[in-house]
Amino acid sequence: MSSVAVIDYGMGNLHSIAKALQHAEPDCDVRVVSTGNDVLNADRVVFPGVGAIRDCMQALNQSGLSSVIAEVAKTKPFLGICLGMQALLTDNEENGHTQTLDIIPGRVVRFPESLQDNDGNILKIPHMGWNQVRQLQHPLWKNIPQDSRFYFVHSYYAKPDSASVIAGTADYPNAFACALAQNNIFAVQFHPEKSQAVGLQLLKNFLQWDGNL
Repeated sequence: MSSVAVIDYGMGNLHSIAKALQHAEPDCDVRVVSTGNDVLNADRVVFPGVGAIRDCMQALNQSGLSSVIAEVAKTKPFLGICLGMQALLTDNEENGHTQTLDIIPGRVVRFPESLQDNDGNILKIPHMGWNQVRQLQHPLWKNIPQDSRFYFVHSYYAKPDSASVIAGTADYPNAFACALAQNNIFAVQFHPEKSQAVGLQLLKNFLQWDGNL
């Protein structure tokens, strides 16, 4: 039976993601964990995140989980969600500048103010609600129709240094990277646990993924 560690660094309720993972693959052993050993001992790792990136990084650094994440992100099937995706990049402009894990080279930047759609309507920040995702080929998109809608809540978005790691984009109003893939890492800006059937399918795909492209 495959074991899944959902990293708990003390910020946010992880019940919904753990429940969604268990629902997607009932035979998996899903555990919400907060120690490095529990993360290291799992077969695959989920790194969710909510809140401010500075608080997230402070909690990760104080607990020693930063180095653990850096290790398992090289060796195990690894899924980053929302702030858990943003933390994988090099730095984040929230609160001026926050150094992040630098596992995927790139920056996280804020959506500019006064965004407008093609009809001149003001787009609110944060980007909140359902949006279509254009997929680039990856095993985690298996059985998910192109341009499926996923649920987003965020004011910042990833700008990776290399376009080769972009696995999905959404528009707000311009295209931005909402899914990144690097070796055994897959990371998404949206919330699969809140994205109904397509979100559960993505989680199921992750739980069956061996980490190879």
